[in-house]
Amino acid sequence: MSVIWLNGKIYPAEHASISPLDRGVTLGDGLFETLRIKNSTVLHFPRHYQRLCDGAQVLAMPVPEQEHTLQAIREFLAHAGFENGSARLTVMRGVAPRGLLPPEHCKPTVFITGAAGAFREQAVCVCISELVRRDELSPLSRIKSLSYLSGIVARQEADRKGCDDALLLNMQGRVAESTISNIVVQTEEGLITPPVAEGALPGIARRLLLDAGVVQERSVSYEDIIRAQGVYLTNSLSLRTVTHLDGKPIAHHPESYGKIREILEK
Repeated sequence: MSVIWLNGKIYPAEHASISPLDRGVTLGDGLFETLRIKNSTVLHFPRHYQRLCDGAQVLAMPVPEQEHTLQAIREFLAHAGFENGSARLTVMRGVAPRGLLPPEHCKPTVFITGAAGAFREQAVCVCISELVRRDELSPLSRIKSLSYLSGIVARQEADRKGCDDALLLNMQGRVAESTISNIVVQTEEGLITPPVAEGALPGIARRLLLDAGVVQERSVSYEDIIRAQGVYLTNSLSLRTVTHLDGKPIAHHPESYGKIREILEK
């Protein structure tokens, strides 16, 4: 049976209900984190929680305390019935009257969903989105907000082109990320990934690779990817190898792939 943790209680999924007046529903006013669950352990929770808090600061929105949040995820997992998979923590601002300006006091709606599954490794073909760009100057480019329409539009575009994902350029025409992943490129000088200042989301897997010292931050151009020795898309739940960009074949670099995989699987 599928379950949901909602505002402190466990419900069967079909019985959980959220007010249609919640700003998360009407305006996409909220945040989320997707966390990997491995052997019933919530991986890298402090990093996820810090990113949630960073996003909440941008939105001037309260979030639950760290220990309460971790306990809620553990309670959800105790009822969910799986040891490996993912949990999604969603925090919406809460019910409020119409209008863009949030009320001074609002009770957040917090819920946790999840699914069983293994860490995903696959080869993918990607394209450059011609419809969507990342605004590297916007503070929203650095948070996991509920407003995901730009990613949806780019993913639909990729599907129409027969691709598995789309790469998003920033306003300067440089590569920022894909619709759901950070990008890591193997160059002759080593592994590089675009800085957050280029419009890249501060991903957790990305941060692990940077902290391990195997990846350096550097702007990434279209030509860098075409000439690359290997290109990878990383997030908390997957490591994907790019085989083609806009129909052009991309080289594969087994050594760098193995290095990235080893760090993400620790």
